[in-house]
Amino acid sequence: MSSAPAAVVVRAAVGEEPLDVSEHAALVDGPRSGAVVTFSGVVRDHDHGRSVRALDYEGHPSAGMVVERVAAEVAGRFAGVTAVAVSHRVGALAIGDVALACAVAAEHRREAFDACSDLVDEVKRQLPVWKRQEFADGSEEWVNSP
Repeated sequence: MSSAPAAVVVRAAVGEEPLDVSEHAALVDGPRSGAVVTFSGVVRDHDHGRSVRALDYEGHPSAGMVVERVAAEVAGRFAGVTAVAVSHRVGALAIGDVALACAVAAEHRREAFDACSDLVDEVKRQLPVWKRQEFADGSEEWVNSP
């Protein structure tokens, strides 16, 4: 009896460089994959009815280790997942920039969709990254700050 190889985390990173979701998709794609699902968390121009001008993400020094752990946990939680890539950006971001990029490859589409959704939820829940939003009226707000 042979078992399928475990899923591989090909990228789990937190950094200041711009993110490219298609690059994440290319990293996870392979001959075992019947589906590649991606997610792009993009900075939008509004939040709770207020116009957002820009935002800044700050991460705890442990953020890189946390995203690695979360990616490995999610990759191991779903049978059929072959590879996972996830990155969160920190620093100053503009409207339209990608803040969170994820890609999950799996043997079948349902596993890929479910794992990608779980990955996004767990990163947002566990990653020690905080967002400071600058509003068009000149005010600002910290989100998810302890």
